[in-house]
Amino acid sequence: METWYAIDNAVQVDSPALLVYRDRIVQNIDRALHFVHGVEDRLRPHIKTNKCKEVCQLMMDKGIKKFKCATIAEAELLGVIGAEDVLLAYQPVGPKVDRFLQLSKAFPNTHFSCLVDNSDAAQAISSKSLAIGLRTTIYIDINVGMRRTGVVLEDLERLFMDVLLMDGLQLIGVHGYDGHIHDKDDKKRGEQCERSYGILQTAYLMVQANISRPLRKVIGGSPSFPFHAERTDVECSPGTFVFWDFGYAENYAEQNFQLAAVLLTRVVSIVDHKHLCLDLGYKSVACESSQPRVKFFDPRIGEIKMQSEEHLVVEVPDSSKFTIGDSLYCVPRHICPTVACYGELQVVNGRQADQTWTVYARNRKINY
Repeated sequence: METWYAIDNAVQVDSPALLVYRDRIVQNIDRALHFVHGVEDRLRPHIKTNKCKEVCQLMMDKGIKKFKCATIAEAELLGVIGAEDVLLAYQPVGPKVDRFLQLSKAFPNTHFSCLVDNSDAAQAISSKSLAIGLRTTIYIDINVGMRRTGVVLEDLERLFMDVLLMDGLQLIGVHGYDGHIHDKDDKKRGEQCERSYGILQTAYLMVQANISRPLRKVIGGSPSFPFHAERTDVECSPGTFVFWDFGYAENYAEQNFQLAAVLLTRVVSIVDHKHLCLDLGYKSVACESSQPRVKFFDPRIGEIKMQSEEHLVVEVPDSSKFTIGDSLYCVPRHICPTVACYGELQVVNGRQADQTWTVYARNRKINY
């Protein structure tokens, strides 16, 4: 049985730990570039998955210059490493407006943009931008079917006409996130992506007809990535591809990214002859999904029977085959919020966890 995930120095690594495999991350970045036929400018990866300087730097080393993020801390991290173009895929409101504008002052070599889907929110950003001598670039967020954020087509004309009159803003594109698309059947998923793209394209044409300079289109996440990657007129925004997880591996196997993040856990108690308790509570792995929230490499680990804050009870054929302190490896169903459970990643090179990467943007605030 292949054990690529096992490390030789597990005894030196406290658990629970999130191991990341540098060579596999690099291969996944290459795979993402393959989808866009090597045109780096068509990739705008979302860093919500990794929240880490070093992973973003690996993407920059491959020529990727544009990024997307969801929090001010993630945007700041990208400014710190000198990313060229950063889109905050969120409409900043309240104190976030000031925090976002501070980034443009603090990191003048990074071009920051944000989303808007509401005239009042846009006006607040415009007014505060003018007050400090900035003109903020924005994308209009379009509701392409997810019904979470974004303006619907019926209200788009009024919004962009308002925006065009705001001196503190410069409209540079339209954005759509189709996170509602997650059908396992790739044919159905392709049809759904086509509908979402159609909505974004309609919005683009409506706005472009009123602006002389060319606008950009940003669309998609990981499930829709291969379909939008074939379009030469959009920037694609996958994020999970750098680490992957078992949820995406099972549902979108055709993307063929490699698992590059694995949880190390240990047996902390032998409950009875059929059950073990591990140190993998729901403070250590994303818990928004139903069980199983992790998939174990060891085939002896059966059904998850109970999970609490610091404990995970699993069923096994014979608990006498295990000892207290045994190391076990598993992959989370959803890697993005799992990363946010950890202050640092244990980096595996070869079969050694010999480095740590700080998850800087795990916090809501770094400096700004």
